[in-house]
Amino acid sequence: QVQLVESGGGLVQAGGSLRLSCAASGSIRSISSMGWYRQAPGRQREFVALITNGGTTNYADSVKGRFTISRDNAKNTVYLQMNSLKPEDSAAYYCKTWGGAYWGQGTQVTVSS
Repeated sequence: QVQLVESGGGLVQAGGSLRLSCAASGSIRSISSMGWYRQAPGRQREFVALITNGGTTNYADSVKGRFTISRDNAKNTVYLQMNSLKPEDSAAYYCKTWGGAYWGQGTQVTVSS
């Protein structure tokens, strides 16, 4: 089992920044990649970004150039730096692992116009 604890969500004005964190604990040896999904009310959960153990990253087109995912392997923590936020980025953001699919509880991001 892997436990994921997210933090860093909140309310920000359009154009602002937030940084999300996701700390993993438990059977972390099974994890190959970590990343983020998001889900807005009435919409399907969608992929945002991921980073592999080797540091390779992948982003959804909607966040490329604005969001940066990074990983501190010593702390078993993944970060999502979100810049130039837009109202359409408002959603619950969920941390996810691959190589063993685990989800965090979600953290809310609200961007006001």
